[in-house]
Formats: sequence, C-alpha cells, structure tokens
Amino acid sequence: MILLEGKPAAAAIKADLSKQVNALIQKKLRPPHLVAVLIGNNGASETYVASKIKNCEEIGFQSSLIRFETSVPEDILLQKLEELNNDDTVDGMLVQLPLPKHISEEKVINTITPEKDVDGFHPVNLGRLAQGAPTFIPATPYGIILLMQHYGIHAKGKHAVVIGRSNIVGRPISILLSSNQPYGNATVTICHSHTPNLKELSLQADILVAALGKPGFVTADMIKEGAVIIDVGITRVEDTSAKKGFRIKGDVNFDEAAAKASYITPVPGGVGLMTIAALLKNTVTAYLKRHNLSEAILSE
Repeated sequence: MILLEGKPAAAAIKADLSKQVNALIQKKLRPPHLVAVLIGNNGASETYVASKIKNCEEIGFQSSLIRFETSVPEDILLQKLEELNNDDTVDGMLVQLPLPKHISEEKVINTITPEKDVDGFHPVNLGRLAQGAPTFIPATPYGIILLMQHYGIHAKGKHAVVIGRSNIVGRPISILLSSNQPYGNATVTICHSHTPNLKELSLQADILVAALGKPGFVTADMIKEGAVIIDVGITRVEDTSAKKGFRIKGDVNFDEAAAKASYITPVPGGVGLMTIAALLKNTVTAYLKRHNLSEAILSE
C-alpha cells in the first residue's frame, strides 16, 4: 500500500508557483492577489482560511482576509462581493463555506464574477467544465487530479466510483475522471444516499472517491482488493483524549481500507493540502487571463 500524501505533491506545485510569481515580479508586474471572505467564527473555516493565507504568503501572493460577523445582512455581503468584482487589484476571490442560514449560498456563488471565481463554483464555470472547455476547476476535484498525476495514477480504462454528488466535489470529479483528457477516460459511477446497491458498486471500483461527509462510512467490505482510495471527508469528531478535544476523520475507515488498497489518501494530510494548491493554481490562471498574459511569460 502506498500513501498518497498531499504534502510532497503540494510542495512541488507551490515551488513551481513561487518561480512563476518571481518571474512576474522580475518583469515589474505585481503578484497575484487572492481575497478570502469569512463570515462568523466557525473553527474549521478559520483553520482553512488561515492555511490559505499562509500558503499565499509562502509563494509570494498578495492575500487579503475580509471578515464579517455571523449576523451580517445578506445584502451587505453581496455588496462587498460586487466591490471586489470591480476591484482591478483583485484577481481571485472566494467566500468560505458553510454560510449562516440567513444567507443564500446560491446568491453568493452567483454574485462572484466567473472571471474571479477561483473556487470554480459559479454556474458558468461548472457549465464550461461539463462541456470540456477551459475553466476554473473546483479546487478539491482539481486537487485530486493533481494528486493522482503526482503519484502516476491513471484513470484510463478504469472503473471509478464516486460516493457523493455535491456540486463542490462529487459531480465535478465525476466529470473530470470521465472526460477525454490525459487524466480522465475512466468509466464513472456516481452513488448517493438513494443508491440501493452502493456496496455492490463500490466493490467494483478501481478508483473509489469518498465525498459524503460521514466519518468512517467506507469499510473494508466495500473495497475491492488493490483499489485506489481517495478520501475527501474531513469531519471534526469529538475526542476528549485529544489535545484539541476533537480529531479529524475521513469518510473511509483508514485502518481497514489500508489493508486492501493499493493507494490511499490519509486524513488529514491528503486531499485537503491539494485543495489549497489547486486554489493557488487557479489564482495564477485568473491573474494571467485578466491581464491578457500568456503562460509563456512565466518561463521567459
């Protein structure tokens, strides 16, 4: 069994991005600027946003964090997003999910201009993804593809089973794995809460992507011998014996799965790190598009 660790894969991507940022600066151009908007003080969101900002600083990006109280009116938040849309110094922007119940996730996603939507959630970007057109790929699915590429895992001719159908992970990764691209050409089955024979299908998977948000849901009896296991789950589970009072658990029972898998992602330390790396790559792409610059400028 080989551990699909995100740290070395993400480090390689960040090293390349750092060189690209230095190339821009040497040409007297400003570095890419990513803005994150955080509402409230959700612990997991705080940690994730802090990691995004830290990674931006490490590779030379400019980063900004805009905070709102949980009680912020929806119209005030949307107004700020429109301001960021029109700010020429901002290349990429995102609003950290989940949102308070009084704020429409759909309105927030639709308000962010597709050209700065580095999370890849806007319907325009998702539509382009479905058509196979150039676009911002949602960060977590993109991170999964980058992780597979780093470890030389090919999907061509394989049966991939995705457990979960969210617009953030499940649907986009199913499109990517089935697309006619170097990283795709798999036959993909999507499973969800209404799939009656989920275990039967998961046992057929050469590549199993678990993205349903239920800790330990995937057990050994659902895994084909030698399968590649991609665990997207990241749930805080209360644990009084842990220093922080909780532990991070994935959707896969790791100890059971590791005994049967050929490759498996750890949680934490797997897909989460790649999500941030993919977000940074999307931000560079947004920067180049907005300034009508070719990628060639980064290697001159």
